[in-house]
Amino acid sequence: MTRIPLHQRRQQFLRRRKIKNVLMLGLTALTGLYGLGWLAWILTDVSLQGIRHITPALFLRDPLPPGMPGGGLRHAFLGQLIITTLAVLVGVPLGIGAGIYLAEYGKYRREGRWIRAILDVMVSSPSIVIGTVVYAWMVKPLGHFMGVAGSLSLAILMLPIVAITTEEMLRMVPDPLREAAYALGARQWQVIRDISLPAARKGIMTGVILAIARISGETAPLLFTSFNSPYTVLNPLKPMATLTVTIFQYAMGPYPEWHAQAWAAALVLVGGTLLLFLLARWWMASFRRPQGSA
Repeated sequence: MTRIPLHQRRQQFLRRRKIKNVLMLGLTALTGLYGLGWLAWILTDVSLQGIRHITPALFLRDPLPPGMPGGGLRHAFLGQLIITTLAVLVGVPLGIGAGIYLAEYGKYRREGRWIRAILDVMVSSPSIVIGTVVYAWMVKPLGHFMGVAGSLSLAILMLPIVAITTEEMLRMVPDPLREAAYALGARQWQVIRDISLPAARKGIMTGVILAIARISGETAPLLFTSFNSPYTVLNPLKPMATLTVTIFQYAMGPYPEWHAQAWAAALVLVGGTLLLFLLARWWMASFRRPQGSA
């Protein structure tokens, strides 16, 4: 039996590695193009169908009775803004606080492991389950739907995303930075405020943006909590209309005018999420600019 020289075996091994590398790169490129193709198709379809029906009346007028042409979705835009804002005000601080505790205080504690396990379960929980839980907590005991219940359900959906992202970003901050601050006499809360959080700011903001994008398109939990209303309601203690529920209702309705407004609302929702992402990226990039630069 002829023994293959070492350099030939090494060349064969390198050749096989190059072939596998090219195949895997090609496979990942194809899967990426496949996903981008569907995304481009969805965005193009929504844009073409919705841009024709975006008018000032869509934002400034309330809906008319079913079947009548005209009207707008002012009630849904205001309700979506109010409910989402309340959800962000509740979910983001709680999520960041939970992430700080897991990364800085509960890293080696049993309670920290329990909280992390609960957050992992919450991330994978269907949104409709969160909606039914909030329905049992708030809506059923009080006897009516309300916008606050919708905000609470969206905040619960945001919390695990923000918390886990914050924890992971804080764990990536090098320990020598913390040790240097401790050596100068800083307390732990000062190290977290002045060292850890500024270093992890970009990643934390990315998690917040992802959480906002997640709740911006949720419909199921709002059906059980804020429900819907054909009128402009500014009191979050009453049933409120939201953009997602209105899109669902109008898309399932029999009226062409409803379908047109649903397409326009979907385009505004997608465009608003994209604009929010771009503004957040610009805001985060501004912190990296040198002092005094234009």
